[in-house]
Amino acid sequence: MQAQQQIEIEQLGAVRRIWLNRPDRRNAQSQQMLDQLDAAFAEARDDANTRVVVLAGRGPHFSAGHDLKQAQAERAEFTVEQRWAYESRHYYDYCLRIWDFPKPTICQVQGACVAAGFMLANMCDLLVAAEDAQFSDPVTHTMGAAATEVLIHPWVLGLRDAKELLFTGERFDARRAREIGMVNRVVPTERLDEETLALAQRIAQAPPFALQILKKSLNRSVDVRGMREALSAHFDLHQLSHVSEEYRQTKEAGLASAIQKGAARGASS
Repeated sequence: MQAQQQIEIEQLGAVRRIWLNRPDRRNAQSQQMLDQLDAAFAEARDDANTRVVVLAGRGPHFSAGHDLKQAQAERAEFTVEQRWAYESRHYYDYCLRIWDFPKPTICQVQGACVAAGFMLANMCDLLVAAEDAQFSDPVTHTMGAAATEVLIHPWVLGLRDAKELLFTGERFDARRAREIGMVNRVVPTERLDEETLALAQRIAQAPPFALQILKKSLNRSVDVRGMREALSAHFDLHQLSHVSEEYRQTKEAGLASAIQKGAARGASS
C-alpha cells in the first residue's frame, strides 16, 4: 500500500469492505481520505461482483471527524465562496452519494464516532456497533458552528434525542444508540469484523436488482417526508454559522484549541 493511500479495500466474496486507514490519527477525515473514499465507492458501484459494501475504520476508533489540523493549515482563511464550494463537494455531495449508493451498505463502528464520523456512519443503510462504540457531535460547543454539514441526526435519532445530542455536545454509548433505533446490532468489540461480515454476506444472498430498487423505495419514504430538502436547508445555515462572530472567535483562537476541547469529548484528531 502506498504511503499516501488512506483507504484500504478488502474483497470478501460478494462483500467489499472499505477501510478508513489513518489509525494513528483516529481516522480523522482529511481531504485525501474523502477523495479516496468517494472513488472507492464509485469502484464498488461499478463492480458487478460486489453486492454489499461495508464501511469500517482501522484501529481502535471508527473516526474522530474532520481533520481539523489540516483544515487549520489549508482552509482557515477560505472565503465564503471557497468554503461553500469545498464543503458542498467534499462533505455534502460525498455523503449523499453514499446515502444514494445503489447497493446495501453497512457501517461497523468501534470506539469514537464523532461529528463528521457520526455523519459519515449514518449515511449507510445499517449500522453495527461494537460494545465500546461512543457517538457524539460536539461541533456547536467546540467550534461555534451549527453541527456538521449534513444534519442527518433527527432522521436517525428522532428529534428530541437529536436535540439533546447537539445541544449538550455529550456522547452516548452503543446500548443507547440501539435503544433509540440508530444502531441495528451491538456486538462484542472483538467480534465486530466477524459479525458485520456475516450480516453482509446474508444480505448479499438476495437478488441484487431487487435489493437495489427496494433500497430506492425505502429511501424515497423519507424523501417524501422532506428529508432531502431539510438536509439541503441545513447546509445553507451551516455555511452561515461559519461567518458568525462566535465562529470567528474560534478561528482566531486557532482550530487547534477546538481540537483540544473536542478531545475532552472524544473528538481529538
